[in-house]
Order: sequence, then C-alpha cells, then structure tokens
Amino acid sequence: MVLLIIVLALLGGAWWWLNSNKENAAREGTAFAREAIQKIAVQHDANFFNSRLSPQARMNFPASAQQEFMNEIVKLGAPVRPVDVQGKIEFNSQFFEPHGSFHARIYYPARYADMDITISHPVGRWQIDEIAFIPQREQPAAPAPAAPPPAAPAPQVPPASPGAPAPQSPPASTAAPGAGG
Repeated sequence: MVLLIIVLALLGGAWWWLNSNKENAAREGTAFAREAIQKIAVQHDANFFNSRLSPQARMNFPASAQQEFMNEIVKLGAPVRPVDVQGKIEFNSQFFEPHGSFHARIYYPARYADMDITISHPVGRWQIDEIAFIPQREQPAAPAPAAPPPAAPAPQVPPASPGAPAPQSPPASTAAPGAGG
C-alpha cells in the first residue's frame, strides 16, 4: 500500500510539473512573439530579426532579403498606435514542441499593415520560423474643405387644388446692389 501511494505521488508530481512547464512555455512564447513584433515592426531592429530566424527561415531570408524586408517596414515610419498582437501557442504533443502563430495590425499615419509571424521552440530558445509583412494600400488623404455649398433656393408652395390658381412669387429685383434710383 505504501508503494502505491509513493507511485501515485510521483505520477501526480510529474503531471503537475508537465502542466506548469506547458503553461510557462505558452507564456514565454506569447511574450517572445510580442517582443519580436515590437523589435521588428516598431524599433526596426535588424540584428534581433537576423539572430532569431530559424535555420529554414534564414535560408528563406538571406541577408539581402532581410535588408529589403526591414527597409519596407522602415519606409512606413513609426506606428501611431500601440501594436495589438493576437495569437496562441500550441503543442505538437501534449506537453512538448511548442509553436505558435501570431497576427498583428500596425497602424501608420497613412495606412496600416498586417504582420504574421510563426514561432517555435525546438531546442534552447524561441525562434522565428515564418514572417510576413503586408502593407495595405495607401488611404487617400482627406480632401481639403471646399467652398461652402450654395444657398438653397426659396421653397415653392404647390397649388392647393388642381383648379386653384398657382400662387405668385414676388417679382425679382433686376437692379444691381448698391444702385439707387
């Protein structure tokens, strides 16, 4: 009986340890995704971008592509609002091989852009597996206020009945303003 209690305690402890590691990995992954989007899209940190790419992503983004990618982000300027990051961490097995997909909408002065990022934690640290930056078409600037609209014409009163004579409007003055006579 004592042996059974010890085995159950060990299994319970192992279950608790696996669940706490899973929750911790999910928190760390979400924090890494937010940090990556902040460093790349807001702070334009090319060194962070280069150092956190996975080996496959590095093949997809050689140095020239990384520079072009960062230049596209830099030319939009500084965001005008805080970046909202949405996404979640999932696990390939119940407790191991965490990965996540995150989406951020970044608002710039003339338009917005969407950034999608896929991350994973194979061994040692979080890395960027895929990243996409999609700027939207530039919004046309608001037109300058035009001249005030012309005054509305005087209302016309319809006839009271079909056989009744139409009301006469007062005769319009043909004299120019300021001409006295």
